[in-house]
Amino acid sequence: MTVLHSTFSLERTYGEPPERVFAAWADPAAKQRWFASEGPHELDFRVGGRETVEGRTPGGGPLKFVATYHDIVPEQRIVFSGTLTGDGSLATVSTTTVELFAEGDGTRLVLTEQDTFLDGAEKPEWREQGTGDWLDRLGAELK
Repeated sequence: MTVLHSTFSLERTYGEPPERVFAAWADPAAKQRWFASEGPHELDFRVGGRETVEGRTPGGGPLKFVATYHDIVPEQRIVFSGTLTGDGSLATVSTTTVELFAEGDGTRLVLTEQDTFLDGAEKPEWREQGTGDWLDRLGAELK
């Protein structure tokens, strides 16, 4: 039984204003396209609301991400905690802060995530890579 803690920050700059970037997080149809990919997705984007994404592990077993939103400041900040469960076992518990800063006509997004990885089911470098990938898909969604 192992526990590994990790924190990382990622930045992206998008050519769209903060209200457009924020809307891509808040709109269930948009978020489904860039964040959830193929599996079932539910989004209740409000403080106390939940988000659920279901998928499959590389081995074909059930994979589920469940988030709870704790702080939402329109066009500025989103804070949520989440759990990732694979094959019925809790793999990761995380707290994520997304900050949006107006820069000219665009937006600088800063995402900071603090993770607890349990029993080697997920690795920090996998999480950071996956998060970067969906931030890149967010950029494609905005265009």
